[in-house]
Amino acid sequence: MNTYRRTSSRENKPSVAHPSPHTMSARNINPQKVSLLKTIRSLINCLVNIKDETGQFLMTLEDGRVIDTKGWNDWEWTHGIGLYGLLKFHEITGDEEALRIALSWFKDRFEIGTTKNVNTMSPLLTAAYLHEAKEANYLAHLDSWAEWVMYDMPRTEEGGLQHITYLVDNYQQLWDDTLMMSVLPLAKIGLVLDRAEYVEEAKRQFMLHIKYLADPSTGLWFHGWTFDGRHHFGRALWGRGNCWITVSIPDFVELLKLPPSDGLRLFLVSTLKAQIDALVRLQDLDTGLWHTILDDPTSYLEASATAGFAYGILKSLRLRLIPKEERYVTAAKKAIDGVLKNISETGELQQVSFGTPVFDTKEEYKKIPLTSMPYGQSLALLALTEYLRTFL
Repeated sequence: MNTYRRTSSRENKPSVAHPSPHTMSARNINPQKVSLLKTIRSLINCLVNIKDETGQFLMTLEDGRVIDTKGWNDWEWTHGIGLYGLLKFHEITGDEEALRIALSWFKDRFEIGTTKNVNTMSPLLTAAYLHEAKEANYLAHLDSWAEWVMYDMPRTEEGGLQHITYLVDNYQQLWDDTLMMSVLPLAKIGLVLDRAEYVEEAKRQFMLHIKYLADPSTGLWFHGWTFDGRHHFGRALWGRGNCWITVSIPDFVELLKLPPSDGLRLFLVSTLKAQIDALVRLQDLDTGLWHTILDDPTSYLEASATAGFAYGILKSLRLRLIPKEERYVTAAKKAIDGVLKNISETGELQQVSFGTPVFDTKEEYKKIPLTSMPYGQSLALLALTEYLRTFL
């Protein structure tokens, strides 16, 4: 039905020129939203086209395999986070290209397979969502990987998930990365496959990691803990390690639909709020970024951690896990601005530190090289996609 009524010639009224639908839609366009979508798509384009031109970031295994941690066509935690970013963008916008890229990755990687460890578990989080949405049938893969985490993954004292990687077993070690890489996937698979024991184990892992990695004096998190000697290595309050917590706690609370009065939710949210309060105090006000060692202003400013913090703070505000106070809103906006200013014209998030093991000294964290990485692209994608909700 035509909503633009033409004035009758029989009516003694002056003619009025009505704007065309094209003109009206142009006037109603939000330029900030359009710019944000353009930036997000450039991030995705860069994500799937990053290449290690020098071979500097290849990981050679004892069995002769070479894992490309930088390029898109391999299987590591870097790709798991990338897939999760694509998933979130598709969920919010319905973007079909993001979905196509993710489905194509799983088709190619599942045909080849890889070694199971904490980090290679990370893509199974997105796989569980896609299986649930009936975009693909990943039942056998979900079952196999989750059963391995539950019953075969090496454990520390008290039953913690030992942070085993491609290269090292990290005997008796808990890392803050594990909650994002293995525990969230386990919980989601438990919900999708209706296996309550997976969900309960995921809850226990969150509590155990908080027990040993959250620093009660600052609210921030240590990168690692070992039961073999019972210490926190260099006691580093590492930026990106902390950002996995800011990302995973809101996602975990949302995933399990924990009600406001639930005891575990209250425990998780108070832990999260303590961390965010500390982050607000430590944010670099000139750039909106955080330092790679959060409490050490002599360490370089790092953008991937900042993107993770922006996502977690924005989502915590949206879910009402933290009050909508000016200090939180301001910190999130500054972080988004900082991320945007570090995205190049080609869609590369700059100021991203390479993959980082637990070190015995804080100085070693400062020497980690900066390079474009899939998880940098994806953490920026997560942050900007969450920010996009502002304009929906």
